[in-house]
Amino acid sequence: MSQHNTTDERDNSLAAQYESYPYPERNPLDERKRLLIGSPSHLREIDYWVFKARRPRTTPLNVLIAGCGTGDAAIMLATHMTRTDRSGEVLCLDRSDKALSVAKARAAERKLTNIRFIQASIDQIPSLNLGLFDYIDCCGVLHHLPDPEAALQILNNSLAADGGMGLMVYAPYGRTGVYMLQDALQQLAPVSDAPKTRLDIARRVMRYLPATAWLRQNGNFGDHLSGGDAGLYDLLLNPRDRAYTAPRFLDLIDNAGLKTACLLEPARYNPSLFLPDAKLRTVISSLSFREQAALAESLAGNMATHVAYVVKNTNPTVPPDFMARDSVPVMREIPGTELAMQMTPDHILPFSFGTLVVPIALPPQARGILPLIDGVRSVGDIAQILAARGVPDTKFETVWRETFSVLESLNRVLLQAPS
Repeated sequence: MSQHNTTDERDNSLAAQYESYPYPERNPLDERKRLLIGSPSHLREIDYWVFKARRPRTTPLNVLIAGCGTGDAAIMLATHMTRTDRSGEVLCLDRSDKALSVAKARAAERKLTNIRFIQASIDQIPSLNLGLFDYIDCCGVLHHLPDPEAALQILNNSLAADGGMGLMVYAPYGRTGVYMLQDALQQLAPVSDAPKTRLDIARRVMRYLPATAWLRQNGNFGDHLSGGDAGLYDLLLNPRDRAYTAPRFLDLIDNAGLKTACLLEPARYNPSLFLPDAKLRTVISSLSFREQAALAESLAGNMATHVAYVVKNTNPTVPPDFMARDSVPVMREIPGTELAMQMTPDHILPFSFGTLVVPIALPPQARGILPLIDGVRSVGDIAQILAARGVPDTKFETVWRETFSVLESLNRVLLQAPS
């Protein structure tokens, strides 16, 4: 949600939107039966992509959720920290009292004691004397702000030297149809109208939306179908909604004095996955990362958001050493046994990048390695088990390098932070 005090008409409309329809629409009682999981701000992702699996789990983690909305990221991360006895605090900042009340109720249902709430906007942070944070989440916020560049710079100034951020912005091609309908609704329901009036107009339009409307063809998101009043309003009536191509997003990050640790999932931005042609792959290999990301986005056409982990550009980051025998691999969420069962007999993992399914080749031995990844066994332990199965050490190193590299690029296998 928007986090700025500018008193322009669009910003006033945005503030009214999130008081009337806090987003995303959540029922605090649902916390009794499920935990919503996503990116950014999954604790294992933070440990790996931001801290490169080198920051001990005993080190307190102080977090700022800048624009927490109804609390998805805050509740997930605070719960992960509680479950793993990770000390620290999750500070939730949002200017919407109604949204904060939902987030507070969700935290109360989970009896979370490591979470705190402040009603304020991002541009008030310099005057709040909050100190520096190890990790900052700003998810679904920047693209609604009057000045995203200034807001990101404020967040960078609030970041510890070795800290990092998780960012999410909208992407244009995967949201094809959204902006056409937003333009139409600007005519029928201008931002000066009351939120309830605007929502009524949007519902009437959706009831009779022509079958040829691009939004009807787009299956990359479902807020207008299953997100309730808040979802429909945020998708089609949000008074300030920018979309960033991958290169433009990378520019936003660079200009704020930050650098990209990864775009999630990294493999999604590798156009060679979509173009299994030797000549094309030779051409692609000569392109820069930025050019490859732009090409992948243009080819896939279904990226509705971009998610990035970033660190300060002065941070001398060193890649994680996944070949070290004392490194401990960990599944992000899906158990290794389950992922292995998804592999076909010819060792292909059909992987879904949203609505696009891509065949991912893995070594035959990956099927036996995956069930061994439990967050406890080290790489050396796994090597010994495979040696007993007849896989010599030199062969294991080749297989492990390929297996980890592929599954890391899918954000499925990471490294555990040291104890």
